[in-house]
Amino acid sequence: MCQVVLGKPEVVRMCLVALLSGEHVLLEDVPGVGKTLVAKALAKSVSGHFCRLQFTPDLLPSDILGSSVYDAKESRFVFHRGPIFANIVLADEVNRAPPRTQSALLEAMSEGQVSVDGQTLKLPSPFLVIATQNPYEYEGTYALPESQLDRFLVRLSVGYPAAADERQVLSSHRLKEPVQDLQPAVTGEQILQLQHAVRQVRFDDSLGNYLLEIVHLTRQCDELRVGVSTRGALSLYRAAQSLALIEGRAFVIPEDIKRLTPGVLAHRVLLKGLARTSQRDVAEGIIRRLTDQVAVPR
Repeated sequence: MCQVVLGKPEVVRMCLVALLSGEHVLLEDVPGVGKTLVAKALAKSVSGHFCRLQFTPDLLPSDILGSSVYDAKESRFVFHRGPIFANIVLADEVNRAPPRTQSALLEAMSEGQVSVDGQTLKLPSPFLVIATQNPYEYEGTYALPESQLDRFLVRLSVGYPAAADERQVLSSHRLKEPVQDLQPAVTGEQILQLQHAVRQVRFDDSLGNYLLEIVHLTRQCDELRVGVSTRGALSLYRAAQSLALIEGRAFVIPEDIKRLTPGVLAHRVLLKGLARTSQRDVAEGIIRRLTDQVAVPR
């Protein structure tokens, strides 16, 4: 995957952390920096079915989940599955769809299933949603509600590539799209085994107390109106286990938690009296500062 997503090893690593944690990714950045490429490369690498959903103001929940169509031959309604029934789903510009359509993703993201026409249908496993939004353009958009933001394990920014990496991008795209040559590194079944292995990674009680102390500080911070929820604490716990496994360890270390806190916790807090455009950097700065205030267990 890093052969295609050049110069962004941390973005790739955090996407893998989300995949092994069984949770989802929010990519927040300007257009054209490779957000779609990240999703495509990940789907190719894990031998998964990829689907891209372009969110627009007129997108309906049935456009995502599917709908029942009357079959004249069988004299009954037959459900036709929507694009959500994929392993890797790219929800492009998710904040352009109205809240009713955004909420159609909630059950899928949190439960791995959808409810349509009185029946509950399981989604494929593994299942990962990578949603994107432009943090600088708000005309014609609908802000994601806190309940939906809380379903994303991590919020990432791809960022502009370094000059050397950008030159390599130009060279690699001269004849074709490099992502088309990617071969699967693991199967879906192997990903499920890795997700099970993540839960076996040892998390020492002292580290659990360390994690919770950081979470509790967010609830007491004067700069925050709302602190991190219990779901956020659980997400950080699972993400640390996933990162440890990816790093080749059977146990979590304090550096895993410190490395993850800005991306995993910053979008789960609400700031006091700040403009929307500045919230992300300020929130991540507050989370880093609170993390530094907690003594690292020895």
